[in-house]
Amino acid sequence: MKPLIFQPDFKERVWGGQKLKTEYSKNIPYEHTGESWEIACHDNGQSVVINGDLAGKSLEDALILKGKEIIGKPFIKGEKFPLLVKFIDAKDKLSVQVHPGDKYAFINENGELGKSEAWYILQADKGAKLVAGLKDGVTKDMFKEKLKAGRLEEVLNEVEVKAGDVLDIPAGLIHAIGNGILLAEIQQNSDTTYRVYDWGRLGLDGSPRELHIDKSLDVIDFEQKHSKELIDGEIHLEDGYSLIEYIRNAYFVLQQLTVNKIYTGKSEECFEIYMTVKGDAEIRCLDEVIQIAEGQCFIIPKDLKTYQLLPKTEEVVFVKGFLDEKI
Repeated sequence: MKPLIFQPDFKERVWGGQKLKTEYSKNIPYEHTGESWEIACHDNGQSVVINGDLAGKSLEDALILKGKEIIGKPFIKGEKFPLLVKFIDAKDKLSVQVHPGDKYAFINENGELGKSEAWYILQADKGAKLVAGLKDGVTKDMFKEKLKAGRLEEVLNEVEVKAGDVLDIPAGLIHAIGNGILLAEIQQNSDTTYRVYDWGRLGLDGSPRELHIDKSLDVIDFEQKHSKELIDGEIHLEDGYSLIEYIRNAYFVLQQLTVNKIYTGKSEECFEIYMTVKGDAEIRCLDEVIQIAEGQCFIIPKDLKTYQLLPKTEEVVFVKGFLDEKI
């Protein structure tokens, strides 16, 4: 089974812009293109294979046909693929929002998964910020008071970011992407978002966007159990490449792989997802060479076992995601 390259599913968002076109040469369909679901198998979006024998198939159809080869086990229609990866272009700031955990989502969202995610910053305008959690000492009552007064920003914790920064967003952590930020996101395969505050903004249809205040108050982590800080990561230097591991949890592993000569990978334990975030590359496997352009995303199937990544530019940088099946 050869690597699978994908055509994303683009999403129109009131806060979206044009950076997916200007930065990654993507043929975006909207003036306000906010998201590209790069590798997606969800009722609300499907990416499509563009190479090999499965070209033209959605990821779901590819998994139904070749699940054992791709992910190591048969896949049944309607089953949950574990991950969803996106590029997000925030020309304007997103709503202040929170995601539920698995148990709450299953009960309240018709069996949907919860949503833990992580952000890798690709580009940020000078001074651009993220919202990550609440300021120290903010209680639920204080939060509700500021929300009612339309002054929620007074209790939100902001973090200034630049390219290469990483932030972990577990379920329950209130968050928002600020304007002027392009990022890569890896997440549980869920589209459940509770919007608690939207800055008084109107949607593309001219009407206020729906808020989910009661559900948000149910799931926000007011005890601040999770870190609100950027992640440094653990660096591994090798001849030909460097690897930084940022996150390893029950839902995904997030790494940055920078290749300046050659990287030999093995997919024997789990399938792997790559987002090519800087430079062009080629994959060598099974006596074949596959060209990968900057901005393209691909899956290394579990049964490929061994492959090589080589830069076509001075270096190539990937955001890499997979499952730690030992957790």
